[in-house]
Amino acid sequence: MCDQQHVSEMGRVSRRQFGVLGAAGAIAACAPIETGSAAGGLTQTNVSFAADGGTMDGVFIHPTSGAHPAVVLWPDIAGLRPAKIEMGRRLAAQGYAVLVANPYYRSVSGQQFADFDDWRNNDGWNRVTPWRDANTPAAVQATARSVVAWLDAQDAVDSARGIGNQGYCMTGSWTILAAAAVPARIKAAASFHGGGLTGDGDLVPANLLDEMAADAGALIAISRDDDAQDAAAKAILAAAGEAAAAEVTVEVYAGDHGWTVLDSPVYDQAEAERAWANLLELYADKL
Repeated sequence: MCDQQHVSEMGRVSRRQFGVLGAAGAIAACAPIETGSAAGGLTQTNVSFAADGGTMDGVFIHPTSGAHPAVVLWPDIAGLRPAKIEMGRRLAAQGYAVLVANPYYRSVSGQQFADFDDWRNNDGWNRVTPWRDANTPAAVQATARSVVAWLDAQDAVDSARGIGNQGYCMTGSWTILAAAAVPARIKAAASFHGGGLTGDGDLVPANLLDEMAADAGALIAISRDDDAQDAAAKAILAAAGEAAAAEVTVEVYAGDHGWTVLDSPVYDQAEAERAWANLLELYADKL
């Protein structure tokens, strides 16, 4: 889970990561690019649209030509920023229409922090707390319905194909909430070091896996330190996944909370790439 103890124990972003992020920023500033499956380049646009409780804003990235399966990338606690946009670009280059969504749109618009260190060094925890609190499980499900409706109206989206969604840290739980809210459209949910996945209540993600579509899939990737802190969670999730009609994979990775995120102090390239490959496999199978 993402808590203040995790934040205080994290180191700083390494010099190597600064290099990665510098390259990411340069790439993000130069659309379109030719890479991966999107040989015709990518189109990247800042977007905003009416959504439940406010105006959703984000960055929409997709191959320049054609219609493609849509994916929602829900950023982590530090919100919309270059590292997440670069992750969205990488996914779009594989042939997806990706909305990197502002998770705090109900409270603020646009980028609030340059990177994870900026969030941590500028009272990020306390600043985002009221923004996080606005995203109740019911609110997240309402957001998902609004986002799906917008995506299905875009020319770059193939609305005959399922939608995927992926979340990190606080938004890992959102992916299952969303898939349960719009099962006819959202066919894949990927949670990376997500928090709040188990517990009591109808809108707890573990209790919603059986509300995902039968032809959907979920990837629940748990960090080793989260597993050490709550060793029972993986068994609860695995049992719920086994009982669900959807195909659910639960795995503990050899990385700490935040290992998949480019600007995280605990970014682990090898384990991040393994998680990325599993994400692409999920989308190839379900979308």
